[in-house]
Amino acid sequence: MVNDTLTAIPGIRVGHAVLPDASSGCTVVLPADGAVAGVDVRGGAPGTYGTDALSPVNLVDTVQGIFFSGGSAFGLSVADGLRQYLAERDKGFDTGHGVVPIVAGAIIFDLALNVSRRYPDRELGYCACENASYAPVVEGCAGAGAGATVGKILGERRAMKGGIGSACIQGARGVKVAALIVVNALGNIVDPANGKTIAGCRASEESREIIDADVEMERLCQLEGFPQPNATVVGCVATNMKLTKTQLTKVAQMSHDGLARTIYPAHTMLDGDTLFALSCGDAEGIELSILGSLAARATARAVVSAVRKARSFASYPACSNL
Repeated sequence: MVNDTLTAIPGIRVGHAVLPDASSGCTVVLPADGAVAGVDVRGGAPGTYGTDALSPVNLVDTVQGIFFSGGSAFGLSVADGLRQYLAERDKGFDTGHGVVPIVAGAIIFDLALNVSRRYPDRELGYCACENASYAPVVEGCAGAGAGATVGKILGERRAMKGGIGSACIQGARGVKVAALIVVNALGNIVDPANGKTIAGCRASEESREIIDADVEMERLCQLEGFPQPNATVVGCVATNMKLTKTQLTKVAQMSHDGLARTIYPAHTMLDGDTLFALSCGDAEGIELSILGSLAARATARAVVSAVRKARSFASYPACSNL
């Protein structure tokens, strides 16, 4: 079987874990020898961890692990399990007084589906690390995508099921660019291959008809605020090309074009859209703008894959039910 997910990038493992009897989980990305990383945050309501360290002007340029989690701010505790797992394997930044694992991540707001009042935590993060493998990434309602929904411009009750998706693109000279995206968007999801809306806000709570988000945005004066929309799209792109932290920051920025091509509207004040970029190899010879363009395409494909492979949950239908 051809692997066209994030783990097609040599050296990357991905692991999922989901809370038992609760619609929330987490996902970890583990580069074998760490990875130079950059990040770009575009949403107005981000929930992030360790992103300041990835600024091009700051000291550390390599991360040992990235995590994505449900549970809103509670899910940031997943970082502790990831760090423990890495510390036990002596992976991290050598301070001269011991190794400190450098981890970063982001969370989604999925509390509407997860009514258990249990959230991804240290133990679940550690479990995701133990589950990590080089196998093709499991997509749909897995890991951090377990509680994801999309299409909430008129509130949560008209939403559909989202999830986690991944895609890999092969460029010239053996360069690969892959994306892993947790799709929990406020907006509708459009497949750029044909321009069709494949999931989103429905005409009513009982309907399977998806409304036109652009038309609806022309009509509206204000979106519903909390507690209705539970949004945010987070993820990462990775390449086997050798890049600096500054270059990866640009790749992360360009990757957001993939969200804009597939999510209507994207980057709203109710989303916390955050994308990381990782360099996991020594390939050379591809200009940065070309690489960023490939990253945007991989991101768009991952968004579509997440929604197409999601399955219905409770009153939330999935793309496959339409």
